[in-house]
Order: sequence, then C-alpha cells, then structure tokens
Amino acid sequence: MDEELRSLADRLRDEADGSARCERLIAVEDPEELAAVLTRPGQPLWAREIAAFRLGLAGDRRAFEALVLLLNHRDPERCVSAAYALSRLGDPRTPRAAAALATNELRVAYALTPVRLLTALRAPEAVPALVTVLERRLADPADPHWRVALACVEGLGALADPRARPVLEAARHRARLAAAAAAALSRLPAGPG
Repeated sequence: MDEELRSLADRLRDEADGSARCERLIAVEDPEELAAVLTRPGQPLWAREIAAFRLGLAGDRRAFEALVLLLNHRDPERCVSAAYALSRLGDPRTPRAAAALATNELRVAYALTPVRLLTALRAPEAVPALVTVLERRLADPADPHWRVALACVEGLGALADPRARPVLEAARHRARLAAAAAAALSRLPAGPG
C-alpha cells in the first residue's frame, strides 16, 4: 500500500468510526465502485475523499473535481492528500486549478498547499501565480500569511525562473523571508551583462 494511502486510511478510519464501508473503499479494486461514490448523493466526506484519492492515484480523471474541492478544504491534511493525488493524476487542468486556488485572495489562508502543488507540477502557470501571490503578501508589511509567502519564495527558487527576480529581491527585505529569498535568488540564472 502506498505510504500516502496508508496515512489517509489511518486518518479516515477514525473519521468513519471504523466502519466496514471505509475498509471496503480502501481495499476495493473496481474503479467503477469508487467513481460511484463521487456521483452518488449523500456520501460522507470521508468516503468521497477515499474514492477521489484512490482514483487520482490510478490516473482516473473522474477524480479531478473532487480532488480540487479537497485541495481547497479548511483541513490541511485533506489539502495535502488531494495535492498528492492531483500530482499523480496527470490531468492537464490541474495547474490551472491550482493557480486559481493559490491566487484567490478570499481563500489565501488555504493557499499553502496549492502553492506547493504548483511548484511540484512545474507547469507554465506556476511562476506567474507564485509571483502574484508573493507580491500580494509583500504589499502589506503586517500580512499574516507569511507561511504562504515563504512557500512562494521557496517555490520560485526551485523553479529558478528569472521572471521571479524582482519579487524575490523585494522579499529579501522581510525578516521571515530574507534567507529563503537569498537562497532562491542564488538559484536564478545570471542576468544579462
């Protein structure tokens, strides 16, 4: 069993009060049975999460919408599990969805996992989205979402795209971001001249 699936199963067994249905969804091999959980009304969240996660790992794109909803959940563990499954799903809509969630200013408190997913995907949407999020965080010196800003700095360093230079230079002036910004800048290709 995949380590992430094992972790998800342990967490959701508690939520499902050890139900036999939970055990069945963890073990079932039939993708149609899992997909039915996503379309049948009245399913508990834990059942939908297991089904979406398992389908995502299998590359079944029917999991996409459910995983995107879970990526934007208030529970960080659900977000992390959804990001893991989305990164393996291979759906071309994933980078756009992650960028939309990361840049949604009304949901910035939940942007950490979408920011990290964008970095992992290394898609064309990643750098513009991370730059946008970081610029917004830097605009207010009292912004409480410094962990999101730090994830953007680290992501931009990992992506090593020269378009990030101006915002990373600005981030060097924030105490919580300075070391990560300097490290990220050191990974960028040298500028012209």
